[in-house]
Amino acid sequence: MRWQKSSYCGEGESCVHVAATPQAIHITETSDPTHSILTTTPVVFAALLATLKNEPHPGTGHPTLHLTATDANTLRLHTTDAPTTAVTTDHPKWNAFVLGVRAGEFDHFVEEAEHIDDAPGRTPLIHP
Repeated sequence: MRWQKSSYCGEGESCVHVAATPQAIHITETSDPTHSILTTTPVVFAALLATLKNEPHPGTGHPTLHLTATDANTLRLHTTDAPTTAVTTDHPKWNAFVLGVRAGEFDHFVEEAEHIDDAPGRTPLIHP
């Protein structure tokens, strides 16, 4: 897998990273003490991107990603269907990720999934 971080995250810094496989999007944070990798669908990731960009998006009826604060500086990203698997980060790293999302740096993960869905005989993962 090829991991990508936001360009707003400094070189050599721990950051939120995203990678994709044909059917899934993976999210991790390099300094997460649990070394968790959160795996979700392109549909759920697309909803996260739309939310972070303050864009309207249709309800997916799928599990969703949630961000919760556990203390003044610690944030945990998890899905509703696997709440015990969470990526741990902090506000500065999350903010760098959000800036990258708003700049469109992670859109290609969703676009690639849409392209895969166009293959003959495939059931679309992302519905317009």
